[in-house]
Amino acid sequence: MADIQLIRELTDAFGPSGFEEEVCRVIYRHTQEFQVSNDAMCNVYMKRKDFSGRKPVVMLDAHLDECGFMVQSIRENGLLNLLTLGGFHLTSLPAHSVMIRNGQGEKIKGIITSKPVHFLRDSERGSQSLDIEELAVDVGACSREEVEQSYGIRPGDPMAPDVSFEYQEKRGICFGKAFDNRLGCACIIETMRELAKDSSLPVDVVGAFAAQEEVGTRGAAVTAQAVKPDLAIVFEGSPADDFYYAAGLAQCVMGKGVQIRHIDKSYISNPVFMEVAHQVGDAMGIPYQDAVRRGGSTDAGKISLEGQAVPVLVLGIPSRYVHSHYNFCAAKDVDAAAAMAAGVIRSLDQETVAKILRKNLMW
Repeated sequence: MADIQLIRELTDAFGPSGFEEEVCRVIYRHTQEFQVSNDAMCNVYMKRKDFSGRKPVVMLDAHLDECGFMVQSIRENGLLNLLTLGGFHLTSLPAHSVMIRNGQGEKIKGIITSKPVHFLRDSERGSQSLDIEELAVDVGACSREEVEQSYGIRPGDPMAPDVSFEYQEKRGICFGKAFDNRLGCACIIETMRELAKDSSLPVDVVGAFAAQEEVGTRGAAVTAQAVKPDLAIVFEGSPADDFYYAAGLAQCVMGKGVQIRHIDKSYISNPVFMEVAHQVGDAMGIPYQDAVRRGGSTDAGKISLEGQAVPVLVLGIPSRYVHSHYNFCAAKDVDAAAAMAAGVIRSLDQETVAKILRKNLMW
C-alpha cells in the first residue's frame, strides 16, 4: 500500500524549479535507514548502506521540482509581475492562489489575477489566449513600497501553487499539487524500502532525486555524471490521457497501472529493457500500459547520453491535469510503479544486464 503520509508531505512541500530545499528535507526525514547526501544544485542521492561499487549500477531517477513561478518585478500599485518556471497553460492560471516565499522564508498567499470581466473591452471578451504580461499576483498590498517593506517580497522570490493534499481512502484517490513529480520521488523511496528486504541484490542501486527538470532537465545532467549508472529507471508523474482519447486509444489511464513509455521527444526506449519490464509485469501480475508518446520529455533524455550511453526504462504514474494547480492520481498506480521497478531490479542478473547493454550485439 502506498505510503500516503509520504506522498502528502512530498506534494505539499514548496519546491518550484531552483528552490527544492523543502522537498529535500522531506526526503531526508523519510530515508534515515539509507546513506543520503546532496550536491550544490539540490540534487539528492540515496544508497543502501551495503553499496559495493563492484556491481552494475542502476540509478532510480525522479525530479524534485514542480512547475512554479518567480516574481519578475513589482508594479507601482503593488501587483507582482511573474515569470513561469515550467510549462503552464496560461489560461489555467487566473483566479488561483499561490504561495510566495520571501527572502526570510515567510510564505505569503497571493491570487493570480488578470483584468476582471467588468473592465474588459468588447474586443477583449472573445479572446481565448493570454500573455504572461497580462497576469499578475495580488498579495493584498496597495503599493510597491508596501510589498517590499511589509511583505518582504523582492524580484526573484519563488512562488508555487497553493494547494493541500487530500486522500479519499474509500476510493484510493489522491488529490493535490506537484504530482509531477513528487509521485516519482515517493516511488524511489518505496522501491528502495522494498529492496531493503533483500540481503543482497545483483546490482547496486542509487536513488537520484534531480532538481530543475521542469526548466530543461538540468539536474539529471548532473546526477548522471555523478552516479555514472549502467542502467536507469526514471519515474514520472505522467499526464493521464483517459479523458482525451477514444476508448481503447488512451495510454495513460488513471487506475489502470504503471505506464511503460516507449518513446517521447527526449528518448527512444531500449527494447530489451522494455521486454524485461513486460516479463516482470506479466509474471508478478503488475498492471501496466504501454505508451507511445508524440510529445513530452523526461530526465531519460539526459541520462541516456551519459558515458557510452545508458539504457533507461521510463515508468509513469498516470496523473490528471499535471502542469496545473490541481492533480488526481490513484494510489494503486503508485504501488504498481514501485513494484515494477523493484521486480525489474531483482531480475537483473549478469546475462540480462549484458543483453540490455547489447554486449552480444555483434555475434
